Amino acid sequence: MPTSAEPYPRSVLDLLAVAGNRPVFEHGARTVTGSQLLGLVRRIAAGLRRAAIGPGDGLAMMLGVTPEAFATMIAGYVVGARVVGARPGLSDSQLRHVLHQGIAAVVTDAATGVEHARRTLTVSELMAAPDEDGPLRLSGRPEDVARLVYTSGSTGTPKACAQTYAAMNAAWTARPAAWPPAIRELASRLRRYLVFGSLSSQVMMEYGVLTLAAGGTMVVAEPPAFPEAITKYRASASVITVPRLYRLVAAQRSAPADLSSLRALMVSGSPLEASRLREALDVLGPVVFQGYGQTETGTISMATPSDVPPSVGFPPDVIDIVIRDANGRPVPPGVDGELHVRTPAQAIGYWAEPTETAEVFIDGWVRTRDLGHFDEDGRLYLVGRTRDVIIVNANLYYAGPIERALATSPDIAEAYVIGTPDENTGEAAHAFVVPVADRTPDLDSLRTLVSERLGDACVPATITVIDETPLAPNGKPDKRLLAAAIPRALGERATGG
Repeated sequence: MPTSAEPYPRSVLDLLAVAGNRPVFEHGARTVTGSQLLGLVRRIAAGLRRAAIGPGDGLAMMLGVTPEAFATMIAGYVVGARVVGARPGLSDSQLRHVLHQGIAAVVTDAATGVEHARRTLTVSELMAAPDEDGPLRLSGRPEDVARLVYTSGSTGTPKACAQTYAAMNAAWTARPAAWPPAIRELASRLRRYLVFGSLSSQVMMEYGVLTLAAGGTMVVAEPPAFPEAITKYRASASVITVPRLYRLVAAQRSAPADLSSLRALMVSGSPLEASRLREALDVLGPVVFQGYGQTETGTISMATPSDVPPSVGFPPDVIDIVIRDANGRPVPPGVDGELHVRTPAQAIGYWAEPTETAEVFIDGWVRTRDLGHFDEDGRLYLVGRTRDVIIVNANLYYAGPIERALATSPDIAEAYVIGTPDENTGEAAHAFVVPVADRTPDLDSLRTLVSERLGDACVPATITVIDETPLAPNGKPDKRLLAAAIPRALGERATGG
């Protein structure tokens, strides 16, 4: 636990003060030092106070990736607001949902108004306010919600995970003395960390704060194309999704770029199949860190490049994990069950969603809905999700093992499985596969592969070859878009396609 009695973001402000004249942010030709970024935080916090934004007020951020955007988010915590990141790519209905959940104002880069917003503030007008005299006053109250972090919405309306100021203060990201071993190893590689997309991303922002604490620099990647951005900005680290990692590995095989500056790729968003991880390590070198966590909990575990696939590493001592069977009983090492997790910085529930909260947040624990096990040495392994299931003839099958079976084919780069209603079996599995470059997969061989490994009930009713996986705004594979293609796949099957 932190020793400071002051609320979050004191730890971040201290990092900026210590940085002083060291560059902490690069945006194009512009370099911003720690002192300058701290000055931006002071001015924007003063502007928020003049705009009557204070403790408990909902403050939505619709900002680009700039030093001012980073400073605005930190300033929101300074005044004690409930900071909400409205990520790019939300549908109109999703944005309306976000901005109607007790939002007092929306902060934007431009002067144009925001549809559904009660009030719009711009960064420029906030920065025009006179600075306050004396030490920066922190107004966050421990029990207040400091931020709402929205889940992906891949199953419907995004849910907002509510994290208090006390939880933010308990997080170890900005406190090097509290770093677990895997994070300490990662931090040593964050000299130049690429930021892109949106600082509303929990992962992007957390690694940004970790970069500050590690003495590194956040570098804005425009555009965030790989491997070009790594080469152009001489980046040492970046967040990367599984599909983007696969594409980077393929690009390096066909036309290698100079990635000598690269020290760490933090894989996020979805599981990484063990054979693909080995291939990435072989092609890119010992740079792949596989993080496991949830919006509800933050980071749970992290595998370093030296960890043994498919383990996701050793969870830190400050994180409690119990693996339970379907009856809620703890299971021994080697036995799969559902992970129940308790972390110092976890959310307290879903904002304005009491029913959902009661299902997931139970007696201080978070039901992850993830399946996994420990080995005898304490390494954590993931095997699927309890909700990612297909019920065939009243028997329950998980999509994860089917996806992994398909991905073991040398012809397949990515595989995703979805369950939909079926007149004959109740539900049926449908697979979408991205082939390895210049290869044409034999669909009958893929069906045989699944049958031999998992049984006939797991064989997909259709297997559709796609050129590229559609991604949701958060970078994860968008299974809703894939599901929309299933009727077309069924039609092709009916006609022999």
